[in-house]
Amino acid sequence: MREIKFRAWDNILNEYFSWGDSVKFNNYHDLIEDNYNGAVSLEQYTGLKDKNGVEIYEGDIVQPVRFYEGFERFPKIEPTKIGLPLKVNFGNYVFGKWIAREVNETGFGVNDYHFSEELQVIGNIHENPELLEEQS
Repeated sequence: MREIKFRAWDNILNEYFSWGDSVKFNNYHDLIEDNYNGAVSLEQYTGLKDKNGVEIYEGDIVQPVRFYEGFERFPKIEPTKIGLPLKVNFGNYVFGKWIAREVNETGFGVNDYHFSEELQVIGNIHENPELLEEQS
């Protein structure tokens, strides 16, 4: 079973914070609005870890990578980037195994997916939005 965890971004102080028992949840994404009035962005843990064992949360920016150029008997020391970085959104990680750029709701179509061991967390949407600028 996937561990249910969250992190919270303070939209006023522009930093992640830990809250102990001070934040209450109604369901996965429902932060009690009366207490924070939109000042907090709540991000859920996907259940995935990247190639370095770093937990992947919604709002993270991940870079797809591969470790071999050609045959596996010629390993590379550093991974090779594959394509552009992508933002982890609610609903684009499936079964705690991989992250897709797009998951279509009609007939469950998937466009461009990567297993977690093919991803590297390189930042997050709050602190490093420039990592996604080249895609615009």
